[in-house]
Amino acid sequence: MTDLKVTGLRVARQRCEVLHGVDAEVRAGGWLAVIGPNGAGKSTLLKAVAGLLPYTGEVTVDGVRLRDLPARELARTLAYTPQNPVVPPQMPVREYVLLGRTPYLGYLALPGRRDRAVADQVIERLDLTALATRDVGTLSGGERQRVVLARALAQQAPVLLLDEPTTALDLGHQQQVLELVDRLRRDDGLTVVTTLHDLGVAAQYAERMLLLVNGEAAASGTAAEVLTPAGIAAHYNAHVEVTTGPDGRPRVHLIRPAQVRAEQAEVPTGGSARHDADA
Repeated sequence: MTDLKVTGLRVARQRCEVLHGVDAEVRAGGWLAVIGPNGAGKSTLLKAVAGLLPYTGEVTVDGVRLRDLPARELARTLAYTPQNPVVPPQMPVREYVLLGRTPYLGYLALPGRRDRAVADQVIERLDLTALATRDVGTLSGGERQRVVLARALAQQAPVLLLDEPTTALDLGHQQQVLELVDRLRRDDGLTVVTTLHDLGVAAQYAERMLLLVNGEAAASGTAAEVLTPAGIAAHYNAHVEVTTGPDGRPRVHLIRPAQVRAEQAEVPTGGSARHDADA
């Protein structure tokens, strides 16, 4: 079980600060969804936590500063999948997933029986068995997305950072991936941080939410506390209705602005006009 804590995180890119002292915390076995409009700094936050961008502030796992960990130990602690991964096109899927076992191998050592068993189990769980011998470059965008996730899961790190993990997936595989991540979180105590554009999906799966706006934390808390019609209107410039589902979690529905609905109501449809004329 692993706690992740971010304190006063600041990140500058090209001399411009894009994250301004962000705080976040995920309890062991919890799921934090980082949400916010485009350009809010969501991906930057995950990259900084993953050690891919320089930052000031602190990122700790169970009280240990990640910046103090050697690269191999960091990879055993935290697995990260980018939003737009670059993958070797001529590498078979199974061999690519096996790269997730690298932190556990000695210098120049080859994957052993256990490493291959872990990779094959992840491949099966993500419905990739039929693709295992195909080169990654021949896959569709959604298939590649699942393969990248499979590599991250093969690391067996207790903290999983996923940057828009369902972007290229159809509805069925979106649900399959999210359910798998949630099952790993519940059964294995995995601590999960994801960025998600779909607020409704985020509300269904995440225990806590962090709303980033212009590089700052605008709100944090449960989905019900963060996803309010007023907050979404203010930060997303969107008209929504928020209802409560049978599980007690909020449901977010886009609605047309009242002015548009009123204008549509004033204009009779073509079918109605013809019907009246015939009458």
